[in-house]
Amino acid sequence: MFTSIMVCLDMFGCPNRCKHCWIGHSPNGNLTNDDLRFVAEKFRPFTNSLTVYDWYREPDYKDGYKERWNLCQSLSNTHEQHFELISVWRIVRDKEYAKWLSSLGLKKAQLTLFGGPEKTDSYTGRKNAYSEIVQAIEILLENEISPRIQVFVNKDTIDELPCIESLLQSLHLEERCKSFGGEFSFFLHQGSCDGENEKLYDIRVTPEDLEKIPQKLVEYTLKHFNETKIENVFGKTEQALYEELIHDHSTASYVSETPVFYIDKDFSVYPNITAPAPAWFLGNLKTEGIETILKNYTESKSVAQAMRLTVPLCDIVASQGDCQSQRLFDKGDYIDYLTNKYCRK
Repeated sequence: MFTSIMVCLDMFGCPNRCKHCWIGHSPNGNLTNDDLRFVAEKFRPFTNSLTVYDWYREPDYKDGYKERWNLCQSLSNTHEQHFELISVWRIVRDKEYAKWLSSLGLKKAQLTLFGGPEKTDSYTGRKNAYSEIVQAIEILLENEISPRIQVFVNKDTIDELPCIESLLQSLHLEERCKSFGGEFSFFLHQGSCDGENEKLYDIRVTPEDLEKIPQKLVEYTLKHFNETKIENVFGKTEQALYEELIHDHSTASYVSETPVFYIDKDFSVYPNITAPAPAWFLGNLKTEGIETILKNYTESKSVAQAMRLTVPLCDIVASQGDCQSQRLFDKGDYIDYLTNKYCRK
């Protein structure tokens, strides 16, 4: 028995194709409520604390989202709050959506920008994404939900930051959130380096890029992460991490008593560690069954789990790292990046 299990079924996918998406791109599905019930009942015997979600890409994307929310609640032993992630696509098309989010007690909602209109549309993978995000901000404020804006930066987008600073100033977000007792928040970072974002490795920020960040955006970001230096947010250079980890002979188990599993539209199951990819495949719920899947997980039989359990980290670093790279990484993100590369070699 597991202490808890969370299962996330990708029922409908996502309207976007974001270039930064750590989950990666895959075709959208069209699953049914019975499919969701099927998944829940397969995992239920293995924990007394089951949490069920009908998405792991874009929440509330398709019609019937209210009914699916209630269904997820009924299938779960826990009663979760709505994530501070919302569907921008829906909020500008469905006048009831923001009201419903507010009725659930949502106080903050996260939105993602990459710069001005052209960059944001390009990186979101959808025309009019920028204008819809600006509309979404207004709709959230009308419903007394504070926007939390995140910005992903790389060498292609960092020069767009003054445009974002100007947008924030023009919208008077701090004052408007305070007017209903809320708090505006903002942060920027480079993101992890898996899924689609791994393809942007070549343009990851390096230390000199941090000097281009407007001071106000630095202040917002430090407050969000409770840090004192922007360098702490962006991590160390790959060179520094290489020099540290090349001496690390440890291995690692990814088995947890509180696992989260991603199930795609074809019922393939992956642990929520990094992007759902072949190296992390645990089995198919329809064809191999839950017992095989959980055995593969607990015995570290996926390619990636088995590799990390047996190959010293220093060997992974020596094989896949760049000892001269100045690209900035969080340490955990860097290890995941090297792990995924090593599994594909």
